[in-house]
Amino acid sequence: MAGALNVRHGSKMRLAFDAPLGQEPKFNMICTFNKALDESAFLVSIPMVGGKALPLDEKQKFLFQYEEGEETRIVAGYADDEIKEGIRRYWKIRRVSEQRQLVRRADVRMKVTLPIEYMQDTWPLNANGEITKEKGETMDISNGGLAIYINRWFDVGATCVFTLPRIGTASEGVAAHEVVGVVCWMREMPRGSAYRFIAGVQLRFADATERGQMQDYVAYVQKRYKL
Repeated sequence: MAGALNVRHGSKMRLAFDAPLGQEPKFNMICTFNKALDESAFLVSIPMVGGKALPLDEKQKFLFQYEEGEETRIVAGYADDEIKEGIRRYWKIRRVSEQRQLVRRADVRMKVTLPIEYMQDTWPLNANGEITKEKGETMDISNGGLAIYINRWFDVGATCVFTLPRIGTASEGVAAHEVVGVVCWMREMPRGSAYRFIAGVQLRFADATERGQMQDYVAYVQKRYKL
């Protein structure tokens, strides 16, 4: 879990039903943040739909969007109880290990499948004194982030090194590109999928040069695959 929510009492939160993979959630409901119970649960007002209180469904996953400074964040959870405090009633939201940071940017996420490798510096070394990288593939890519299919579960906030593949030839193309990213959300894939999990990754750049290199790589992907 990514720690207690930094949300003030009375703050409005936009609410959406969790969307299938590849679809954008529709934040068309509003609730009010009451308080955090601990790092795993918080209380919100019961959202109203069509003038009526939304029925509690413990199996329905929700996404809650809120502001933190100049950033917009999303936290996921399930309403597992209805709590009465005084004359008011609230939903108790049980958080799950997913927290996404929405970066206000003009970058467009392009759906493209690219083979990737990933690793963490803390992984043990193999017999050759190197870290064995694991394999995955992208669901989409942008100048500032990736959505990737992988077989290892990471906690939200984990930092990894990702290697994007060479595309094209040495004379015309882009070389393999290594980037550092932070896991913003994790989801399990349906049974029978090629990979066990999908993760959202926000890239971190040490300077403008690194950012520009990623922009050049993405621009070539867009040109090569006519996205």
